[in-house]
Amino acid sequence: MGMRKAAILLSLVAAGAFFACAPTRPLATVPHVDLGRFMGDWYVQGHIPVGSESDAYNGVESYALAEDGRILTSYVFREGSFEGDLEVMEPVGFVQDRETNAEWGMRIIWPFKAQYLVAHLDEAYSETIIARARRDYAWIMTRDAVISEERFAALVARLGEMGYDTAEVRRVPQRWPDPGHPVTDAEGDLARFTRAQ
Repeated sequence: MGMRKAAILLSLVAAGAFFACAPTRPLATVPHVDLGRFMGDWYVQGHIPVGSESDAYNGVESYALAEDGRILTSYVFREGSFEGDLEVMEPVGFVQDRETNAEWGMRIIWPFKAQYLVAHLDEAYSETIIARARRDYAWIMTRDAVISEERFAALVARLGEMGYDTAEVRRVPQRWPDPGHPVTDAEGDLARFTRAQ
């Protein structure tokens, strides 16, 4: 098991153990996700991060729908700075609510699956918020590589309305172009691109 995957797993397990005895308030998802439209590259604008991504720059998460219904996922970021080493994570998503397509289990290490809720998605499929009922981790993502402070603040406010502590949100620095980043050559399909390398 790689050290980064182990760190993520330990973070998720620790969160689960800490909250195991505490009641968890439900967190509403969007009514429906068109998986075909949701696939592709998303730029991570902000997060309440799992420890291993706490210093991410130029974070991009990408999804590709496999023939068997699994969601191939790639999360690529630079560690520590815009010149930092590239980190590539390739979890796999499993849709758990087929009526809405908005609740997934994200498998980083077999057989564990972390909760993944599409809690916000605009009509244009240009921005989304991925959340968890425990309000421990979250990801704010957009199709645009760079967004205004005003738009980011509005998305953080949405997260606050879901019951999160917005003081924990970290803005993920984004600066483009980034010639060495694989999203540059992936043509909108980073999830398959990284697996082909």
